[in-house]
Amino acid sequence: MGQEQTAKVILDGNTFELPIIIGSEGERGIDISKLRSLTNYVTLDHGFGNTSNCESAITFLDGEAGILRYRGYPIEQLAEYSSFVETAYLLIYGKLPTSEELREFSGLFNEHSMIHEDMKRLFNGFPVAAHPMAVLASMICSLSAYYPDIDMTNPSKKDFDRIAVQLMSKVRTMVAFAYKKSIGEPFVYPREDLEYVPNLLNMLFSSPTKPYKIYDEVVQAMKVLFILHADHEQNCSTSTVRLVGSSRVNLFASISSGICALWGPLHGGANEAVIDMLEAIQKDGGDVDKYINMAKDKSTSYRLMGVGHRVYKSYDPRAKIIKQCAHELLNKLGVDDPLLEIAIRLEEKVLKDPYFVERNLYPNVDFYSGLIYKAIGIPKDMFTVMFAIGRMPGWIAHWKEMIEVPGGAKIGRPRQIYVGENKRDYVTINKR
Repeated sequence: MGQEQTAKVILDGNTFELPIIIGSEGERGIDISKLRSLTNYVTLDHGFGNTSNCESAITFLDGEAGILRYRGYPIEQLAEYSSFVETAYLLIYGKLPTSEELREFSGLFNEHSMIHEDMKRLFNGFPVAAHPMAVLASMICSLSAYYPDIDMTNPSKKDFDRIAVQLMSKVRTMVAFAYKKSIGEPFVYPREDLEYVPNLLNMLFSSPTKPYKIYDEVVQAMKVLFILHADHEQNCSTSTVRLVGSSRVNLFASISSGICALWGPLHGGANEAVIDMLEAIQKDGGDVDKYINMAKDKSTSYRLMGVGHRVYKSYDPRAKIIKQCAHELLNKLGVDDPLLEIAIRLEEKVLKDPYFVERNLYPNVDFYSGLIYKAIGIPKDMFTVMFAIGRMPGWIAHWKEMIEVPGGAKIGRPRQIYVGENKRDYVTINKR
């Protein structure tokens, strides 16, 4: 074993050596965990864009090269050959399941798909206009009250396996119930004869008088979307799950916090913002060039939603996959929607415009996912909850990895640089 590499930091005339950590893909990081105790200095990194909060073996992402791998497997191969349930097993347990393991794992989803009947009262307590993400976050957290017997500080393998499957299975039922509540239709219960995605579609769109016809093309498109959304390294919501979970709160509460973080328009809500943008362009006459020019004009703050990505500096590998999937689905369904026509024209122009190409600003996965959901018939305010279903195995995998750190992961406690008032004495203004 070679000599440990270190980085030298010179502060106040003193030299300090800090360890360099090298990842399996050659990524290098300076371990500053003892910086404050050695020097009384801390680092400042707005948005944590240059700060690693953990060592993880789950997902590798190289934004410059456009690479995304789950447990070493390229996302392109998983999207083409794997199922969402198999990919979930891979993320959570670190390996692809055997045929028997996959059969047992899949069977557990139908076994745990029902929610406690008392939970229907909670759904009925929400206003009809409640956003589905608010409902979902609340319902996931409420599972803590229905399964209080699990020791979340050190769950047994049997307990963890049960809770992981319950979360992934019941989230579909909760999402479908939230949707039915919002449109005033009766709940449709899960069926044991349907697989993961068809079961969700049936609960969303079937009614007591009219069963939903499940098309293979729709199932395939949603399966691919869920796989592409299953994990994305240390994004905002995943980091939130790990930070909240570091306090040893139960898995349900940790996942609920991740759902709240995902809700924002700069994160999972971006696909909803794409449709808002397309609707605005349509309302303004459909002039795509006008909005492209606005985005290029530095004197305005306007930006095209679903174009560009904070991490990827080349074409988002997920967007390459879902772009093809979106066009195939739209062609097969024969969807006639003016918003989709505007989106296609916008996509074509952005991909050819030197301004966007030179800056590596390409349509991302959020641009295409919104189009797919809309073509399927999923309403705009449901887009982000569909994202949450897909991201569930990634959140679970990161929570599991965090609590299994030898010796226990430390509770998250970021530092700050105080820039407020200096000490000042209190002066009474109003005497009693």
